[in-house]
Amino acid sequence: MHASPPVTLTIAGSDCSAGAGLQADLKTFQYFSVFGLTAVTCVVAETPKVVRSVHAVPPAILQDQLRVLLEAFPIAAIKTGMLFSKAHIVAITEILEQYRGIPLVIDPVMIASTGDPLLEENAIAAYKERLFPLATVITPNLDEAEVLWGASARDEQTMERAAHELSARHGCAVLLKGGHLGGPVCADLLVENDLPTWFRSPRIDGAASHGTGCTLSAAIAANLALGGDLHDSIATSKRYLDRVLATSLSWENLSVLNQGTIHFH
Repeated sequence: MHASPPVTLTIAGSDCSAGAGLQADLKTFQYFSVFGLTAVTCVVAETPKVVRSVHAVPPAILQDQLRVLLEAFPIAAIKTGMLFSKAHIVAITEILEQYRGIPLVIDPVMIASTGDPLLEENAIAAYKERLFPLATVITPNLDEAEVLWGASARDEQTMERAAHELSARHGCAVLLKGGHLGGPVCADLLVENDLPTWFRSPRIDGAASHGTGCTLSAAIAANLALGGDLHDSIATSKRYLDRVLATSLSWENLSVLNQGTIHFH
């Protein structure tokens, strides 16, 4: 009989183009040989170039997914992606408060790479007050950090201040992703137990950015499930993301411009 692999759960939206969301998470889990479970928060009609519509799963159904999975499987790590609303965040925390021993990676998804909103404004307080206190690490990009911190962080010095303050405020580690800084190097900053660590990698020109945040946070969760500490899990995940970006795919018919208005249901 084969040994059972560690089990990793993603709580995220469904991206029908499979470049982000729970589909990207499952591909990442498969790469790291962990068994992936999914709790769906939203069904999103999108491609890397356009977000057409978002249909939210009722919070009660989301809770049912979480209960049945947490009761049935020995889940070793959890990550969250697109949570969409205050009601969904509250629904998740009501369940996860009972499972504080499981490592929790929170990617606070707010805006799609197309610029479309993926989070209702009143959900931000719920992130801060309810979910972040349960986190092992949160992984905001610079735009998300600006919303959470309340000020702009557009250089490495300010990134350090933002990451330290967010970590102290919420009682968890913070991986602040600096890809939006520009320049030839992508610099991400981990603050854990008030200690800063920089992770730097060359920027890969022409790489597709759709789903990179999902992929990185899923990789971190997978490596935590495998027993790695947070620092080593991030280092391994960054190397994996670099390989993904270096071999990213594109199709000509995806060059269609984003047209129309996003619809929420």
